[in-house]
Amino acid sequence: MEILIKISQLLLSLSILIILHEFGHFIFAKIFKTRVEKFYLFFNPWFSLYKKKIGETIFGIGWIPLGGYVKISGMIDESLDKEQLQSEPQPYEFRAKPSWQRLLIMVGGVLLNFVLALLIYIMVLFAWGEQYIPLAKMEHGIVPDSTAELIGFKAGDRILGIDGKPIERFQEIISTIILNNAQSVEVIRGNDSISIEIPEWVTQRVVKNNDILFSPRLKMIVGGFSENSPAQNAGLKENDHILMVDSIPTPYLDLMIPTLEERKNQRVQLTVKRDNDTLLFDVVVSENGKIGVYADMAASIPLATSNYGFFESIPAGIAKGFKTANDYLKQLKLIFSPKTKAYESLGGFITIGKIFPGTWDWQHFWNLTAFLSIMLAILNLLPIPALDGGHVMFLLYEMISGRKPSEKFMEYAQIAGMIFLLLLIIYANGNDIIRLFR
Repeated sequence: MEILIKISQLLLSLSILIILHEFGHFIFAKIFKTRVEKFYLFFNPWFSLYKKKIGETIFGIGWIPLGGYVKISGMIDESLDKEQLQSEPQPYEFRAKPSWQRLLIMVGGVLLNFVLALLIYIMVLFAWGEQYIPLAKMEHGIVPDSTAELIGFKAGDRILGIDGKPIERFQEIISTIILNNAQSVEVIRGNDSISIEIPEWVTQRVVKNNDILFSPRLKMIVGGFSENSPAQNAGLKENDHILMVDSIPTPYLDLMIPTLEERKNQRVQLTVKRDNDTLLFDVVVSENGKIGVYADMAASIPLATSNYGFFESIPAGIAKGFKTANDYLKQLKLIFSPKTKAYESLGGFITIGKIFPGTWDWQHFWNLTAFLSIMLAILNLLPIPALDGGHVMFLLYEMISGRKPSEKFMEYAQIAGMIFLLLLIIYANGNDIIRLFR
């Protein structure tokens, strides 16, 4: 059921983005009186799931969910319709329009995707606000993963800032370090303030291993029990704070886990604080090193919410959209960098589908749709033939030089671009399949 929900959200999100993207091309074509022959959601080789002609345009749904398209008369696109181009240009054709009109038709999809993202962010901030973890209130600090430990971080460190600049939100730490090529992180350790240098190899390791670097440190306060929990059977209750396992202090989850791992299939004594009382419980640790308890995340992770009125949400949503676009451009820079080898972690539809939650959450759905809309806009602007950016590149060349590339050249460029994109799709989705079997 969880997989079906993820797939449903992915298909709905992609459908919204594709329809709006193609509508951007469609509306500018109509403004400049250019004929649109087809408007399709998804691709339709050999047959369509649905189609209907309205006016001069056939609207349809294809069966391959890899995108969508509008077929504009007199334009060399993925349909590679050569017959039409052998006749004299007609007034309603794309090739008969001035270059500035053709440019606006081509950027219409990207423009609408970006506007859509801004509108979604405005709507989400107005409806739900924005929840975050304030670093200043994380009194228990962080737990580093293996990469962060190698750099020199320790459990309980409290992060103050990066490269001398304060960081307000926990969620901003990893993006600031990786995308901004951070040099140092300032932390409080005990009563000391220290600076930890960030070596160059960190970005490559984080990208390759999909590391998170840090997670909030959790007090070992019982938030719930698993089925047939040894701890619950022994008498522990929710909100109990496990202070020690035998004589070893374990007030935090990261201290208790390895302690129990060393005591598989053994009976241990837990020292527990319940309200104002200190209690002792004998518990048998399972063969997996577990006692069947969950830490109460809400007891350790402070949450704050920024709420916005309608007029406040407009500049906040626009700012969030531009920041998201800027961060994604930095991610693309990492992908194309041989030093980071981020291209090795490139993913396809499985990777995209995994970012959606297993339960239907409209706030999460719209936030992800806004992000994907910005991603789609930026990727479509890449100067690759077969993408909008390829057409824009040739149009700008024409406007600057005064010379229009030949139709034969455009045809070959389109074919080369389609082959490149097909290979890229195979590579990205191949990475997904390989990761499934690792």
